[in-house]
Amino acid sequence: MNNLIILVVDDDPVIRRLLEQRLAKENYTVLLAEDGYKAEKIIESQQIDVILTDLMMPGEIGGIEVLEIAKNHNQKTEVILITAHSSVDTAVEAMKKGAADYLEKPINFTELFLRLQKISNMLSLLRSAEDLRQAMDVTETNAGETIQNLEIAAGDLQNRLDSIESILSEEQGDAYSRIAAALEVIYK
Repeated sequence: MNNLIILVVDDDPVIRRLLEQRLAKENYTVLLAEDGYKAEKIIESQQIDVILTDLMMPGEIGGIEVLEIAKNHNQKTEVILITAHSSVDTAVEAMKKGAADYLEKPINFTELFLRLQKISNMLSLLRSAEDLRQAMDVTETNAGETIQNLEIAAGDLQNRLDSIESILSEEQGDAYSRIAAALEVIYK
């Protein structure tokens, strides 16, 4: 089971449907938006792992704008831009703004699935790293408390040893009474 939630944003219903079917067949959770406006509403209303968006869409919210909205909402959301009109400048602009990748139409699904697997692996590693960080924080907190408790116990024992040494080194009283007084300090 692929654990990514993918938002497909494309004004072409055929492309949307094709992506939906192919991604669902690979057990991805798929959400659809026919334009940037609907994509923006979805991005703001739920957690999305990956957005596959057409670069050129009608209206003021195209693929680059969807990328910007996604990154402003959640830096961890990965965006792959898809276009029939690829250019080096557009690809560079998209990458500078945080796009994970850039694919040309017609979509090579083998290539797309490899990229999605790479993103899934990266997200899994990030989640594992976060889990480890949290475990380390708990361990560090527990270790700090244990050290503090040991320091208090060591201080108490040192005070008792000092008292015992003082009692036993006194010249007053017989040895048995000094030993009895020392034993009282030990068993307090």
